[in-house]
Amino acid sequence: MHRPHLRLFLLLFLSAATFPLGGCLFRTRVAERQLSNAPLKTATKQDLLEYINARAAKIQTMQATVDIDASSGDPKSGKITDYKEIRGYVLARRPAMLRMKGLMPVVRNTAFDMVSDGKDFKLWIPPTNKFVMGANDAPYQPDKRMENMRPQYIYDALLIPEVTGPDEIPFLENGYETVLDSKKHRVDQPDYRLAVLHKGPDGWYLSRRIEFSRTDLLPYGQLIYDQEGNVATQAHYRNYKDWDGTNFPTTVQIERPREGYDIALNIIKLDVNKPLTDDQFALEQPVGAEVVHLGEDPHSRAAKAPDGH
Repeated sequence: MHRPHLRLFLLLFLSAATFPLGGCLFRTRVAERQLSNAPLKTATKQDLLEYINARAAKIQTMQATVDIDASSGDPKSGKITDYKEIRGYVLARRPAMLRMKGLMPVVRNTAFDMVSDGKDFKLWIPPTNKFVMGANDAPYQPDKRMENMRPQYIYDALLIPEVTGPDEIPFLENGYETVLDSKKHRVDQPDYRLAVLHKGPDGWYLSRRIEFSRTDLLPYGQLIYDQEGNVATQAHYRNYKDWDGTNFPTTVQIERPREGYDIALNIIKLDVNKPLTDDQFALEQPVGAEVVHLGEDPHSRAAKAPDGH
């Protein structure tokens, strides 16, 4: 891949292009599931709730080698650009720690390195010499594309959190998922949705909806909402595999509709519950890097510093 193409990839993928959703600008690349001819399984709300909470309790850490596929849209032409198989590494530790590092094709130099502690994040982009820092909940900024890529999005999709406490109320929905029959026709197949109401600062709102296939009662999707009722993240889970006693999908696709991009993590290797230290989630500011403080006015920051430094 030539250097201009690498730069374009970094701008589109790492900066999470802030294009509004609409028309042919964004698409879903998830492989459609097949219609089951076997009797569909049944479950109660309590069954599904216990599964989610038991899974969350079982997986406390994960280390994964992944191939990253990314897709982003061009707002002027409406074209979709795909980038395939960027090798990456993911570390996650409950309750909220995540680090993800990506390597450039062929040369394997660092393309990006980012960490989150659940509250704040840091993003280091060597090819552009930028080091981005900010809060995970900093406002979406259409004029600053680079700062909208947050490791917390990856964490929330990878490790479905438990449903517990007085600030969350789960309820069961009977819905349908679109699948393909033997003739590749799209048909509806019943599924379950575990919806979760969350009590935020402004009252109760629908925070997420976990979708379960009735062929195996495993999660095949998760919708995460903001407090205004918009879909912030849509995650898809495909091809579950037993990783040394832990059932986990081999493909996790993460869509961010507002920013107009999606990322698929194709897991090559997965280790669960191996110890991860704080040092493994430490990302220091490189000497000489251009520092971007997300959500902070650079002029006001300069004014606060002695002698304008």
